Amino acid sequence: MSEPQQHRIAYQGEPGANSHIVCVQHYPDAEALPCASFEDVFAAVDTGAADLALIPIDNSIAGRVADIHHFLPGSGLHIIAEHFLRIRFHLMGVPGTTLETIKTVHSHVHALGQCRKIIAEHHWRPLIAGDTAGAAREIVEANDVTQASISPPLAAEIYGLEVLARDIEDEEHNTTRFVLLSPEFVQAPAGNGPVVTSFIFNVRNLPAALYKALGGFATNGVNMTKLESYMVDGQFTATQFLAEVDGHPDDLGLSRALEELTFFTTEVKVLGVYPADPFRLRPS
Repeated sequence: MSEPQQHRIAYQGEPGANSHIVCVQHYPDAEALPCASFEDVFAAVDTGAADLALIPIDNSIAGRVADIHHFLPGSGLHIIAEHFLRIRFHLMGVPGTTLETIKTVHSHVHALGQCRKIIAEHHWRPLIAGDTAGAAREIVEANDVTQASISPPLAAEIYGLEVLARDIEDEEHNTTRFVLLSPEFVQAPAGNGPVVTSFIFNVRNLPAALYKALGGFATNGVNMTKLESYMVDGQFTATQFLAEVDGHPDDLGLSRALEELTFFTTEVKVLGVYPADPFRLRPS
């Protein structure tokens, strides 16, 4: 999918963040609009300040991204694409900084947690910043060789920092999945390559309701790749589920499974029908 020049894509973080990297890689003709929070990202699309939104939804180490799954169902936005990004973190500082001069390292709490080995090896003191790219900007502003940031590679280019160590994350499989959101429901065509269907549903408060609701996917040969539960309005008896399956709703098997799902649920809402990223097809 390629977006025309006039489209603006809102993302959470400062220039140089991983979300910005995905925008640059996959939508180079679009204008990337940085936002301070996820709320601001959704608000930007709602007010027309941006046409689309790009948000991280899952990480191979940290799991689901907090809050996103709560914003998504009520946002009125639809998933129209997905992209996987191998997360890379570099250690960077102002000119003159060396591994020996560093006393503190700054980054988002998740990035610090994913780079524990090098921090422990050098006995640096980790300091939490609001954003990985924002940490790089703060290092520039401090102009102090005792401070360094753990940030994505693009941040070094944007803020003019020197890279002191590359790919310092503890795990090589650190990968984040991003989804592109649109106010319009743009459904991928059937029969044109692998497709993912994302949807939410609320099960009826009946014995074995979830078991029965999911039975149709098994009997119709539909591969379910994600199933996560969420409380609704703080009620222990009302549970909402986010599910993702391989296939298109027009496929006979998935069509029958979704029809059976309605028998045991109070609501089913399709969030998106979009092309599967080639990353999914890589051998594990």
